Amino acid sequence: MRTQVVIIGGGPAGLLLGQLLHRQGIDSVLLERHSREYVLARIRAGVLESGLVDLLREAGAGERMQREGLKHAGIYLANSNRGFRIDFERLCGGSVMVYGQTELTLDLYQARDAMDAAMLHQVDQVQIHAADTEHPAVSFVRDGHEQRIECDFIAGCDGFHGVSRKTIPASLLREFERVYPFGWLGVLSQTPPVSDELIYASHERGFALCSMRSPGLSRYYLQVALEDKVEQWSDEAFWNELRQRIPHAAAESIVTGAAIEKSIAPLRSFVAEPMRWGRLFLCGDAAHIVPPTGAKGLNLAASDVYYLWRALRQYYHDGDEQGIEDYSATALSRVWKAERFSWMMTKLLHRFPQQSPFDLRMQQAELEYLESSVAAQTSLAENYLGLPY
Repeated sequence: MRTQVVIIGGGPAGLLLGQLLHRQGIDSVLLERHSREYVLARIRAGVLESGLVDLLREAGAGERMQREGLKHAGIYLANSNRGFRIDFERLCGGSVMVYGQTELTLDLYQARDAMDAAMLHQVDQVQIHAADTEHPAVSFVRDGHEQRIECDFIAGCDGFHGVSRKTIPASLLREFERVYPFGWLGVLSQTPPVSDELIYASHERGFALCSMRSPGLSRYYLQVALEDKVEQWSDEAFWNELRQRIPHAAAESIVTGAAIEKSIAPLRSFVAEPMRWGRLFLCGDAAHIVPPTGAKGLNLAASDVYYLWRALRQYYHDGDEQGIEDYSATALSRVWKAERFSWMMTKLLHRFPQQSPFDLRMQQAELEYLESSVAAQTSLAENYLGLPY
């Protein structure tokens, strides 16, 4: 088998890249380790920057998002049960779209089905060959049979544990990481959201976040110890703890219900450099991870896809390799700025072990400054909305 681009990883980044390439007449084959049902069962973030919204429209997969997504023109920050609003439209003239990643992935699957493009699920033992030459290839096992695809380029959209980053020689790869000493306990419930916009709450008991997926589907999070287990947290215990951390008005009005999904996720910051080796490109979690506090994970994957799609279009349509040569440096410039913002938000809103009284006062002073300063709010809004591609 031969194609122009092999895309490893069938999550939203791989699907979006494949769709954008197809609409430019560039062929791709997409390989996914898991079944479609498994991919669509994963619960992930749902705050989309305008750049990702525009890319979905460009890919022909934005119609349902435009119809059902929730436009948010601000967020609330809460400090010790008292909240204040960051007004995105007033400060920066922009907004974000709240639309669940599961729904976005479903839309991209349907778009790929409609164009009858090659997508192979449940592939195993994926290996990348000769990525540093002009004739790369990808081999894998599917249904017990070994297969090989010759190609021009390989896009590694296969996540933190995938094969793509591990293919880059260790002598060339640099990895930067910070592991945070807590996790997020997340609950999904079929209840109306407590607020019209997201609430990010700082409290002496720990961080909390009130989010949503739709008018009837809410997503809530609590900062918990890394050693905590889901089984330790009954629904009643979760709701009681959440009420203690969020603004009083929200705590009094929240509608609770049985959790339909409950999980604990660790937090880390991670960046791998470079994001390109020969004709292999890393996209999304294969190259970087951010703590979810800044809502940047999916959006950073989208900016990688944007840069790679443009580079490949430039190569195939114009014979110009400059975008390919610049891909890693261009993508990493935006990655590190988003890493900074996510780190800043995490440091601002969470309680860390061994925080001194001075450290706590600094958090308090920063939140009070944010509440009173238009300049500080503008900087936060600019970064939350997403820096330009």
